[in-house]
Amino acid sequence: MPTRWYNILADMPTPPAPMLHPQTRQPLTVDEMSQLFARGLSEQEFSRERFIEIPDQVRDLYRIWRPTPLVRASGLEKALDTPAKIYFKNESVSPVGSHKLNSAIPQAYYNKVEGIQHLTTETGAGQWGSALSIACKHFGLDLRVYMVRVSYEQKPYRKSVMHTYGATVIPSPSETTEAGRQMLAAYPNTPGSLGMAISEAVEYARTHENTRYALGSTLNHVCLHQTIIGEEARLQMEKTGDYPDVVIGCFGGGSNFCGISFPFLRDKLAGERSTRFIAAEPASCPKLTHGKFEYDFGDSQGLTPLIPMYTLGHDFQPAAIHAGGLRYHGGGQIISQLMKDGWIEAADVQQLESFQAGVLFSQVEGIIPAPESTHAICVAIQEALRAKEEGIEKTILFNLSGHGLIDMASYDRYFAGELS
Repeated sequence: MPTRWYNILADMPTPPAPMLHPQTRQPLTVDEMSQLFARGLSEQEFSRERFIEIPDQVRDLYRIWRPTPLVRASGLEKALDTPAKIYFKNESVSPVGSHKLNSAIPQAYYNKVEGIQHLTTETGAGQWGSALSIACKHFGLDLRVYMVRVSYEQKPYRKSVMHTYGATVIPSPSETTEAGRQMLAAYPNTPGSLGMAISEAVEYARTHENTRYALGSTLNHVCLHQTIIGEEARLQMEKTGDYPDVVIGCFGGGSNFCGISFPFLRDKLAGERSTRFIAAEPASCPKLTHGKFEYDFGDSQGLTPLIPMYTLGHDFQPAAIHAGGLRYHGGGQIISQLMKDGWIEAADVQQLESFQAGVLFSQVEGIIPAPESTHAICVAIQEALRAKEEGIEKTILFNLSGHGLIDMASYDRYFAGELS
């Protein structure tokens, strides 16, 4: 298991523009960010150090399930009759069934070290909320989770998992915050969004003592923690004798895509490889493929810093697709700069296409993927079929960011023909 996280900011040819304070519109500082996040995390957000050591207490908890398997998807290769080699990093084996625990544990740790007792957060599909719930329990913190309303209703067992781990879970938008009340007044029948849930969590953190906010994706320190995925995959790929020609991850705010891709992108930035990196996002929330590159808020109410990123607008309300973790309006600072400079690319995937790919993967590999992960599987299948058409060999690596065993209601609706 790697002992360090990789910070891609150290190697980017064009550094991203700074985040701006939401009121002053001046570049955000570590001190200002530390009013909302633990200081250790704020320092990581601005760091240009290439590798950052993983604290021993974090590594001890990582060892519960890490390293995760790198799997040759031989069943999928056979089903597609492709000359491509397909590998996937199986992050679904974590205690919460997804990659989110990779950042939840260090975020809880750095808050504990600072003496913080209370955390707030948002969650879409519930994977991040579940991960932070158990991480907070490990470090003796209490947690308040604002869960996007449509996922709160679609995925009741995610809520049950968070309750089991000791968190308080509130459907968002809610009556518990001023931001929530304003959004309900303006959009009484809204299914909610990650931007709305972030607004509520941020407001609650700012108005309560000894409370900080924790974010599950998008920001630099979250991407940093997730690079343990790709750092492990590099070591594992060395044992296979292969190196990926294409690296794929589903994309909402960027955490699992960054995690699998950044350690391999390091070689491309150094001019040593020509690997392609594809972010697979939902067609109903296509910020990278159809958004604008501009400064925008990370939340619906404008409480968070302004981020230079590809965005659909902070007031964008995506369709109520079942891949709740991908329903985010913005692409994040690092990913957006890499996209702008042509180092990575993106593909948008229709919901029915993604479920079709997920069912095939389930049948030939035996793992039922989360609706989010089916987007990456879909693009991997497209790349494998393209290799077949062109008659070329290529090595494809994708991140299986989570299993779908708590998402079976989504699959039931797919089989019943009720998804659009």
